[in-house]
Amino acid sequence: MRSDARFSEDSRQSVHIAMGGFALLLPLIPWWQSIVLAAFTVLFNLFGLQRLLGRRLFRPGERIGRFTSGIVLYPLTVLLLLLVFGGRLDIVAAAWGIFAAGDGMATIVGRRAPIARIPWNRQKSLGGTLAFALCGAAAGIGLAWWCRDTVMPPAYTWFFFVAPVLAAFVAAAVETIPISLDDNVSVPASAAGVMWVVSLVSIDLIDAFVRAGASRLFTAAGANVVVALAGYAAATVTLAGMIAGAVLGTAIFLFTGPAGWALLLLCFAVAVVTSRMGLARKRALGIAEERGGRRGAGNAIANTGVAAIAATMSALTYAEADARLAFVAALVAGASDTVASEIGKAWGQRTFLVTTARRVPPGTSGAMSLEGTAAGVVSAALLGGAACGLGIIAWEMLLYVVAAATAGALVESALGATLEHRGVLNNDVLNFINTGVAVFVAVELWQLR
Repeated sequence: MRSDARFSEDSRQSVHIAMGGFALLLPLIPWWQSIVLAAFTVLFNLFGLQRLLGRRLFRPGERIGRFTSGIVLYPLTVLLLLLVFGGRLDIVAAAWGIFAAGDGMATIVGRRAPIARIPWNRQKSLGGTLAFALCGAAAGIGLAWWCRDTVMPPAYTWFFFVAPVLAAFVAAAVETIPISLDDNVSVPASAAGVMWVVSLVSIDLIDAFVRAGASRLFTAAGANVVVALAGYAAATVTLAGMIAGAVLGTAIFLFTGPAGWALLLLCFAVAVVTSRMGLARKRALGIAEERGGRRGAGNAIANTGVAAIAATMSALTYAEADARLAFVAALVAGASDTVASEIGKAWGQRTFLVTTARRVPPGTSGAMSLEGTAAGVVSAALLGGAACGLGIIAWEMLLYVVAAATAGALVESALGATLEHRGVLNNDVLNFINTGVAVFVAVELWQLR
């Protein structure tokens, strides 16, 4: 489907923003009615609106399928938010508002006052990103506060002001990632995820941590700066990777102590060592790591971002055991996946796609090998065992860590085989999803035991 010249970008974004106003209905009607209305909107936009307005809905030159158009994905995402966060309409409304106002204003302001281009995505501008964060935060705060009486038990007052701001800035950053995954999905999902994580925080534990853990900040920061500089000098990280790694490492040291930091260093060391195994063959095949194996900021966030969040939650929520399990599962999943990938590239005799079992060349997106998979499982067991030995988690949790890391790797391979080569997702996003899936599987299995 192709659009024509009658298209107006400002009109499109104005409608996009105005649709966020329907979030005001959430506390006024029963939840099930919201579900029905959202489902009806999906069906109407899919089979009615596109038929009535046709190409005027799309930008000039835009080619997009009926089922993947923004006017279908927008209400579909709202429907999914209602299903997932039905007990927290404040999160649904705020995520909706952040997406509607933030994304809409980002386009309007970005076209008129771009200020500067985002280095990692030249199609995005600093002006648009700032407009996204600020306008999205304002809309998120307003809608979260509007729905505050639906939250039972009542949330802390600070939550309705702090969580939407954090969510808006994270969503604005996510919107700049150079992938073709529709922002009708990625932006509200990331905003809702951030708000849900913040909703788990207990204010009394924040106070206790500040009193007891503030003195650890200088030790944590100092140790990570030293290690980051050493990593840069040893050509294992880029400058941006050094900075991102130092920040994430400091957070992990702060909230999990020396034991958690030691596990982080061990996982990083394993990833670096295996990346350099069989390097001659990888170079000959053209599948060696980019930048000479140096890890960038995206790689650091993708592999340890979820772990850093879990580490923070281990100190700021009462579900400490679950959070520590999530921390270990995320770190182990990221490292063991790297092991599996690098060993498979170096010594895999038969690489295949998990989705079709079709044999493909080493290094193909989503490819797996028996050698690499076995190495991944073994490394997950060894790294998980190290976490148990360090006292981070109990030994009875080890099996769940290995199962979670394996599940994350399988999901990543499936998505890589189907979406990465099309540009919908990139390797860093896949790694982030891998660790996120591992956390979900580990915690769910532990709670179902």
